[in-house]
Parts: sequence; structure tokens; C-alpha cells
Amino acid sequence: MTTADWFRSAAGAAPGLPRVYCFTHAGGNTAEYLRWQPALATAAQVTTVTMPGRGHRYAEQAPATIGAFAAGAAEAVAAHATGPFVLFGHSLGAVVAFEVARLLRDDPRLLHLVASGAAAPELMPSPRVVRAAALRGRAFAEAIGSFGGLPAEVVAAEELHDLLLPGVQADFRLVAGYRYRPAAPLPIGITLVNGVDDNHVTAERVAGWAGETTLPVDTRWAPGGHFYLSTDPQPVLEVLRGLTTAGTTTAPGQSDLLI
Repeated sequence: MTTADWFRSAAGAAPGLPRVYCFTHAGGNTAEYLRWQPALATAAQVTTVTMPGRGHRYAEQAPATIGAFAAGAAEAVAAHATGPFVLFGHSLGAVVAFEVARLLRDDPRLLHLVASGAAAPELMPSPRVVRAAALRGRAFAEAIGSFGGLPAEVVAAEELHDLLLPGVQADFRLVAGYRYRPAAPLPIGITLVNGVDDNHVTAERVAGWAGETTLPVDTRWAPGGHFYLSTDPQPVLEVLRGLTTAGTTTAPGQSDLLI
């Protein structure tokens, strides 16, 4: 395994731009983030991070814990980055990106953490996720369908479950096994973007992020549910453009308006 195995970058970015390292949700396809490159062409280089055992790394041994994944990813990012970078993650990816930020907290190239679709780390895993991770077959499909992560036709097509769900279930087990460890707040800004209709990530459940940084947390609410960014990624792209264009290390301040 080489450092390059961890990453895929989209074409079309101008040379020398800050990177956005993207971590996907449970069962997610990192190619979704590579499609953001045209919108960020003059602001950032989109680079996805693939966990061993997933995607193009399917033949490798998957990490047993989020901590192990984060440790490997942090080492790879530190070796790969040639300039300033932002960490972005959605749902499971937000937890991983947070743990990577902790490991790289003293790296002057780390600009910011953008956490999407995620409650405060101290509240993870939620009882709902723990229950879902213990299910199998149709019951598991229905449970993750309630998050908005599976179309109803896939939930109903039991013949597809053995093909489509093992990786998702393995990712849910990773989240279910996560154990938050108190640590000093990060010296970088944190921006939160969540769907206003997400019944799993509410304003009450994101409030704890304020204790994870020494700077103000920028909290934004986008139209949609847990997977709002699959329908319209503009709320996230707006944040990333602002951070990478300005090269800022601070959050712009508290904002609870819809974007």
C-alpha cells in the first residue's frame, strides 16, 4: 500500500490550489465528491479519501475501528498534502475527518474542518445507529432507508441486499463501535452543514461541536434531510469556496440561517 492508494483527485483544478480532502458517509461512493470539481475549479482541488476495504481498495483489509482508519488517513494526508488543506466529511465521514483533524492539529497546513450530517462527536454513536448496526437483511435495509440512504425500491428488492448492503453494514458497525475521547479543543475553525429536515441531526445534537474548537462554530442549515447534499451540494460548495479562496484558519462566525 502506498500513500497514493488513499486518494483520488478530480481533473480540472488550477495548479497550486488548496486541497479539500473528502470522507464519505457509510456505504458512500467517493466519486460523488469528485463531481464537485467544476464548481470549485478556481478555488480548490477535490481529493477523496478511500478507506481500505472499500472502493478501489476492496482487496485490502478494512480497519477494525474509526480510530484505525483515522490514523492511517492522517498519516497519508500529512505525506500527500503539498500546501493548505481543508477536511470535509459527511455523516460517518464527518467523524473520521474530526479524528483526522485531531491527529493533525499541529500541522500548519490544516485550515478548517467542515462536518456535514453529523451530531457532536461526544453524542456518537446514537442509539438509533447502534440498533441499525445490529440488524440484518430486510430489517437493516429498512433501518438505513429511514435515514434516506436507500431508495424504497432497493429496500423492497431483497435479492439485491446481499450485493449492495455488506459494505454499508460494515460501515455502520464502525460507527457503532466509535468511542469519543475528550481532548483539547482544536485550534482551527469548524463549519457545520446539516439538513433542516434531518430528524437524526438536530440543533440540540450539534450544539456540542462548540466544545471541539477554540473558535466560533459556523452552523448552517440547508434545505433537505440527512442526504441534502446529494440533491443539492451548493450549501457545502459555498462553504468550501469561501474557505479555500480566503485561505482562512478561522470560522466566519455563528450563522443559523438557511442557505
